Amino acid sequence: DMRRGVVIGAEALIRWRHPERGLILPGEFLPITENNDFAITLGEWVINAALRQAETWHQQSLPLQISINIAARHISLPDFATRLTSLLSAYPALPHGSIELEILETAALSDTGHVSQVIESCRELGISFALDDFGTGYSSLLYLKHLPAETLKIDCSFIRDMQEDAENLAIVKGVIGLAQAFNRSVIAEGVESVAHGEILLALGCTHAQGYGIGQPMPPAEFQCWLSHWQ
Repeated sequence: DMRRGVVIGAEALIRWRHPERGLILPGEFLPITENNDFAITLGEWVINAALRQAETWHQQSLPLQISINIAARHISLPDFATRLTSLLSAYPALPHGSIELEILETAALSDTGHVSQVIESCRELGISFALDDFGTGYSSLLYLKHLPAETLKIDCSFIRDMQEDAENLAIVKGVIGLAQAFNRSVIAEGVESVAHGEILLALGCTHAQGYGIGQPMPPAEFQCWLSHWQ
């Protein structure tokens, strides 16, 4: 939260520690999983790991929300909400408000009816939803009306160049305006500088994430970083 100067959450990011090649970033291996059921296996492993971390932070009285990315193939399962309920049952002390699920805008638009039902079912569990990379898909007002996700995340490609690119700045303004009109929260991704933050605050966007705030790090390092962050 840039206006209050408070860290309110973190996004769960997967990395592959390969025994020979070292740390491999998701752009290199996630596309291989997208068209087969391993995407579901991996997705549920990630959810469980994030829930475990969220419970640890809850026990340490750290009021942080963890955002978890969900693959299109995963959320398309008819029993997604049931499977999520089963994963949550292993952490009975964890407030479900500590968890936010993120889905790509393009994935949500592939089956709006089903995704809307999933979002509603998860909201009954106390789980919130965000539309990730908003602005890169169709961004239809009709779809936005029928998708009950609480948060829109502005794609980093628009944020990164908005100081030099008038069209990107116009898109950022437009998404913030849509979020306000539809009573949704908005988060800017890819905030890398104080200048980015100042522009966003002036436009009415108070929540942001990006390397200008903190870089990806293991949980133990995150807690140390959090204690010294200003």
